[in-house]
Amino acid sequence: MGRQFSGDGRKLPRWGLLLALVPALAMGQAADAPGAPDAPVSAKQPVFEVLPAAISVAPGLVLHGLGPLIAGDVPLAKTLFVVEGTGLVLLVGAGAPIYLSGQTRQLAGPLYALALTGAGLFSVSALANLYVALGPAFPPGVAPLRLPRLEVEAGYQHVVDASFPRRQAFVSLGAVARVERVRWEAGARVSPGDGNLRVRAGGAYRWLGAPEGALGAADGTALDVEAAALVHRFPSEGYTLGGGEVFLRGRYALARVSPRLAGSFAELGLGLALQRLSFVGLGAEDGLEDELLFTAGYGVYLGRGGPLRGEAMLYYDHRKDDFPGAVKSAGRVPLGYFGLRGRVLLTERWGLSAEVQAGSAWVGRLSLVRALAP
Repeated sequence: MGRQFSGDGRKLPRWGLLLALVPALAMGQAADAPGAPDAPVSAKQPVFEVLPAAISVAPGLVLHGLGPLIAGDVPLAKTLFVVEGTGLVLLVGAGAPIYLSGQTRQLAGPLYALALTGAGLFSVSALANLYVALGPAFPPGVAPLRLPRLEVEAGYQHVVDASFPRRQAFVSLGAVARVERVRWEAGARVSPGDGNLRVRAGGAYRWLGAPEGALGAADGTALDVEAAALVHRFPSEGYTLGGGEVFLRGRYALARVSPRLAGSFAELGLGLALQRLSFVGLGAEDGLEDELLFTAGYGVYLGRGGPLRGEAMLYYDHRKDDFPGAVKSAGRVPLGYFGLRGRVLLTERWGLSAEVQAGSAWVGRLSLVRALAP
């Protein structure tokens, strides 16, 4: 099989992107991370061209390698075609039995994981195709050299849900602490008007890749094992949701695939939640159930090694118990919600965090970030 080059000129297997995007297969990928540049953009940066940009949209969103193919990058075009094809095979091969069996519980879990992974690979190849064409118009960002040891944030969240007669306003609070390879985090959303309260707390262990507090010259490629506890209390609706979850999240810097993808990354994550839903009122029965967790995203780094550092990511989250709820889909296939989030430190101490989510409800959030221990 042919080989391609990473951002620093080293050879990488053409299947490197495909393997690294599946978290369980990402082991061994993080040790050879190319350095994160902090110098001005090289003169070798691809030049923006109108024709590849147009082709990447139509028909490039169907054939994902057309953008780089028109731009003259045949190895990258082949890689995107392979990732797209693999994603389609997994999506159709696992999705068809789910649909035909009426979502039989014995089959649904493993097949959903395969189908969602296929959808994630397909989406990543589509967005990479767009990035190849549009990316040269902007200087690429790099993974930050380090992240603060302790951050806190406070802001405002607004929820618009057709299921409720009024819009809901929330106070948003959060904190993150980084110690070596461990990250601790906690967040709360509270509505002063009706007591709607959602609290999530947990941590993550950086299994592969450089710790977030000391990334150095790493490119952000990593594999994290996460665990968290969740409580959501909604007095006006008479229920309380509580439970725990475990999650495996992989991130892959796409500069390893091609210099044309420098500054971007892909994420895939898979996990399981066990939750208990308690109701208040006569005739209501408590329920204990499990939920498949999955997320896929395509992001870009913001900043080039100075005080300004952060990232933005477009993503899909398969969970249905959060404020956005689930997208209402045709047929018998349940979906989660889509989102766009960004987080950036504008100085050593201050930054902003923002997020928009769309499911059965619309959610918007804006927070001020303070680094207490940079």
